[in-house]
Amino acid sequence: MQTVVARFKIIPGKEAGAEEAMKQQAAAVEAKEPGVLTYAFNRNRKDPLEITVFEIYADDDAFHAHGATEHMSAFRGHFGSLFDPSTVKIERVERVAGFSR
Repeated sequence: MQTVVARFKIIPGKEAGAEEAMKQQAAAVEAKEPGVLTYAFNRNRKDPLEITVFEIYADDDAFHAHGATEHMSAFRGHFGSLFDPSTVKIERVERVAGFSR
């Protein structure tokens, strides 16, 4: 299993477009990527412009395939217009304990 935590900020004033882009991305991943076990966009309650994405992939192949999809390429295209590219932080993390349902 591969787990990724991605963080970035919405450009102020672009909240509606950003939310639509995130919904479209999540729907495309769910429909087209069976190797993605979790893919959830989350808004920070203290800073609603900050988004955290939790991603869990079945294996390395699923992780690498995700980055090569058309919908991921399209989503990346929103950085600069909807999302602030200077705020992007992506971490690959290793589970120590816990579970997913």
